[in-house]
Amino acid sequence: MSRTLHDQTLALAGLFQAASLVQQVAHKGTCDEESLETSLRSLFATDPASTLDVYGGEVSDIQEGLKALSTSLAQQSRSQDVETLRYVLNLVQLESKLKNSPDILDVIGNRIEQARHTASHFGYNHSNLISNLASIYTDTISTFRLRIQVSGNPQVLQQDENAAKVRALLLAGIRSAVLWRQCGGRRWQLIFARKKVINHARELLR
Repeated sequence: MSRTLHDQTLALAGLFQAASLVQQVAHKGTCDEESLETSLRSLFATDPASTLDVYGGEVSDIQEGLKALSTSLAQQSRSQDVETLRYVLNLVQLESKLKNSPDILDVIGNRIEQARHTASHFGYNHSNLISNLASIYTDTISTFRLRIQVSGNPQVLQQDENAAKVRALLLAGIRSAVLWRQCGGRRWQLIFARKKVINHARELLR
């Protein structure tokens, strides 16, 4: 896996995309369907030729993530940016715990393989697949002491469909956090190399 700034920015955009979609679903119960598909599909990209291939091979597929990255890291003036960034940092923290839990990693890998049939049969945005991915998150990542507290509209989050979507997206966020680490991404870069990452994300958006 390439360890360039370019690859790190793409993986980070994938992470910000999942986090931003969690934020949207938690407050409104809706999000962009194409961005949702890109995030969920990334879970099944187990043998990608490049970092971008994890997200479908087109920069436009992670446009939502690049936008969220360049606004959330740059200004944090809006509550949604602060929430999105908090989810990103929590996911990075969870991923570092997960890499020291090979048993749980195996369970996640095996169950995603089992879900592949559902994905190819119904499509990535189908409620059957989403609830399947949500249950993987509940049975594995949710067992860690560190839990992600999702802020949003309680009435929206009480709906099973939205709760499942949030969990499935958090699982996709973990996938991107793994990828980011494989590309050489480190937490300190979010503080000290922030400008470089933001500038590259903005270049890719152009």
